[in-house]
Amino acid sequence: MRKLSGMAGGAAAVAALLLSGCASGGPDAGSTKPGHAAPQTLTVYAATSLTATFDKLGDAFEKANPGVTVRFTYNGTSTLVTQLSQGAPADVLASADEKNMANAVGQKLIAGTPVDFATNVLEIATAPGNPKDITGWADLAKAGVKVDVCADGVPCGNATRAVEKATGTHLAPISEEQNVGDVLAKVESGDADAGVVYVTDVRSAGSKVTGVPFPEARQAVNTYPIAATSSSKNAALAKRFITYVTGDEGQKLLADAGFGAPPK
Repeated sequence: MRKLSGMAGGAAAVAALLLSGCASGGPDAGSTKPGHAAPQTLTVYAATSLTATFDKLGDAFEKANPGVTVRFTYNGTSTLVTQLSQGAPADVLASADEKNMANAVGQKLIAGTPVDFATNVLEIATAPGNPKDITGWADLAKAGVKVDVCADGVPCGNATRAVEKATGTHLAPISEEQNVGDVLAKVESGDADAGVVYVTDVRSAGSKVTGVPFPEARQAVNTYPIAATSSSKNAALAKRFITYVTGDEGQKLLADAGFGAPPK
């Protein structure tokens, strides 16, 4: 499994797939040994908050599907949709919210109907030990607290704004990031005292941060949908991957990482 991230990841994926196309001659080319599956590459664009979980899920999917390589590009979902609209090749889009997936559907970038596969809620990440003694959402608005958040349009940013609106709170962040991983990095580096990320990000960061849950997070539960792209050259494999994510094995990996079950 190979992992790419950001705009560079999108460009690298384009180049790699072009080279692969020139060399392979099609999905069945390159199979020279009887009984061996022809090598295939599945390109998955996924929200940054899925990184640790989808890395594990990709490894498991590859083991269950000999000859398949899963290539991930992680970024804020809004950035991924922009890359797709500009022609970046991908087979699957896994979004951190329904709004950005709806945008992709509206641009005819998606084939079929997206399927919800997880939910996630916000949590405050602080420096280890929580030296600023942040106990809840209201503390993020206090003077002297350097807080970092996701930008508007990014799923974690949209959720943050929803909580601000629901609570009548206005945050004054030091910066606004294009993906939740950059928020977490600001906290881990000490540039921010606290960051608004997801429960799953706090869990994956381990001892690098301290998590502070807050009940107001239930005001902005994000639902994660997944779908094959309309430009995919591996439609059958994309469908197989989506079935794996939404099946028992994928759902167990997601639950172990702290994601909630999709809406019924």
